[in-house]
Amino acid sequence: MRPVQEIQFFSIQKRDAGTRVKRPYIVRYAIDGRQRSRSFRSRVEADRYRSELVRAAGRGVQFDPETGEPASWKLPLGEMGVHQWVRRWLAEQWVEWQPRTRESAVDAMARFVIAARRPRARTPDGMRRYLVGALAPDSHRDETRERWLARNCLTLDELDAEAANRIALALTLRVDGRTPLAANTANRYRTTAHACVMAAVDVGALPSDPWPRRSRSRSRRKVARVRTVDVRSLPTPAQMARALAALRTHQPASRRYQVMTSVVYYAGLRPSEVVMLRVGALTLPEDGWGSIHVVEAEDGEGGSGEPKTGPRHVPIPPPLVALLRDWLDEAGLQSRDELLFRTRTGQRPSRSNWRRAWLTALDKADLAPMRVYDCRHAAATTWLRAGVPLGETARRLGHSVETLVSVYVGALGDDEKLGNARIEAELRAGDA
Repeated sequence: MRPVQEIQFFSIQKRDAGTRVKRPYIVRYAIDGRQRSRSFRSRVEADRYRSELVRAAGRGVQFDPETGEPASWKLPLGEMGVHQWVRRWLAEQWVEWQPRTRESAVDAMARFVIAARRPRARTPDGMRRYLVGALAPDSHRDETRERWLARNCLTLDELDAEAANRIALALTLRVDGRTPLAANTANRYRTTAHACVMAAVDVGALPSDPWPRRSRSRSRRKVARVRTVDVRSLPTPAQMARALAALRTHQPASRRYQVMTSVVYYAGLRPSEVVMLRVGALTLPEDGWGSIHVVEAEDGEGGSGEPKTGPRHVPIPPPLVALLRDWLDEAGLQSRDELLFRTRTGQRPSRSNWRRAWLTALDKADLAPMRVYDCRHAAATTWLRAGVPLGETARRLGHSVETLVSVYVGALGDDEKLGNARIEAELRAGDA
């Protein structure tokens, strides 16, 4: 009988030694009293590694006394087959995902594993159906099919740019390899596969991201399709205040959704950035304006990464400063590493529950239905109407000025009258 190991995990620490420290985030834990640690470049990498260790300990996996890691990790990451890495990545994300997200991710990963087979390897009948059932954590595995995967799947060391380009192309086609998939389906497969590949980059299993970049022409077409916001349909500041107040009900989670939505409106953050805010990102003085350092966002696949347009520093007005100070006290949050918003079970708040709470509040406030994301649009139009310069508004939102102008054209309802008055005044000054 194996001896029971005593494993203790500590909070992630950060070295405050300036920019010279290349790996400032430290994961610390102890095995039978012996201290272990490993350093990482970013908090995302450190969080992921710590989560892997915690899950392994929870499953009763024996830790190797020499490496300080689960014995099953002895295989060098680069020699790990793509199918093995996919299983490990899915297991890391599983607890965070909702059932429908799990189903979608496993479906995409089954396609990814088949596309990552060696050239000329013939895929056995029913392999995709098998993988859909066998890639999930703690699922049943067939020895014959697992031997085929071990022989025919590329390893991470073999996942270079050429192989990644071939795989990315295969994910846009049906099983026959000729007929294109629907655009949304192909994009979902490619996005999920790329998230899995980037996780391998984060832990050092791949030296760089081999995934093919989108062509510039496609990027231009995407910019051309930017949706202009109908600012006339957005609520005024007074209406927003009424809707935010209506979010608070007798339901225990209503206060959380009220604070989350207030951050979207008063700070102009994306919902994906709000759910990943940590205590250490806030600067909340007793009086006056505070700020939020936006450095992390949900990546759309249940994980986390950098915000869509990179980190930014956002000033926040006194009403939001007071609201967040109260929230820290109510939620008992103290550690700088803690996430601001978690459910009673420790999970990220459900987007669907957040949306339902917001729609109910709008109905109570006699306002038309709108998305949570539209609160960010309302913030942008409020700032523009207040006279905040375009460059500063764009910086706070994490936009370029070009995107800001194309999306929020017409945000100033009296643009024509204002322009005419200014031109007239300038002409009069010239005549004087």
